[in-house]
Amino acid sequence: MEVVLREVHDSDLPVFFRHMNDPVALRMAAFTPEDPADRAGFDARWARLRASPGVDARTVLVDGDVVGSAAVYGEPGEREVTYWIDRAYWGRGIATAALRILLEEIPERPLYARAAADNAGSRRVLEKCGFDQTARARGFAHARGEEIDEVVLVLMA
Repeated sequence: MEVVLREVHDSDLPVFFRHMNDPVALRMAAFTPEDPADRAGFDARWARLRASPGVDARTVLVDGDVVGSAAVYGEPGEREVTYWIDRAYWGRGIATAALRILLEEIPERPLYARAAADNAGSRRVLEKCGFDQTARARGFAHARGEEIDEVVLVLMA
């Protein structure tokens, strides 16, 4: 299995949109757009991300197939990582491999990450990539319709 990152192409967006509308994945991610089924909002968000000099977004490929995305965004000194892998590919080490590649491409530190406190899979990916939990917080999770606990992690070196 070969995991590769590349720049985001227009043809990736319908695949990303489908990934973001998986109800199981939405619930697990928790912190999602208010209406993930809003295609116009989705397209506008990706247009902003791709045009922003402060966003480094990549498409995740496995053996040539688009399986997700990974990105670093935000202001210097406060930048965060984010990733989304199609649920059909969960549990295969793809998120960990993709995040490791992204971290090699984006050498600046510190980098931060957030995850729902009960999202053990995402927390494990971040920890395997060297992130340490530094705080807990509460935030409104659109995918769950309520405030939930989240963890804040940091990668220093």
